[in-house]
Amino acid sequence: MSDVRCAELVEEASGLLDGAPAAPARARLAAHLPGCEGCRRYLDQVRATVRALGGVRPAPGERLPDAARERLRAAFARSRPSPPAG
Repeated sequence: MSDVRCAELVEEASGLLDGAPAAPARARLAAHLPGCEGCRRYLDQVRATVRALGGVRPAPGERLPDAARERLRAAFARSRPSPPAG
């Protein structure tokens, strides 16, 4: 059984897909997946989202106003998804 909690995997999901965590941390996170269907499903959803939105780019010169960006960051922080059970 892995010593990784689901909440830790959720926090590191995008980095795990990008190869960001160092090898030992990545190995610990990957070891959690075989025993946790909820985290496997969550990671699959993140992968699907990245594939769906990966090509979305703003038009040249287009930029979200700073105030709108800050409101979005605050909203995302408030609405963090609950980690999968486990």
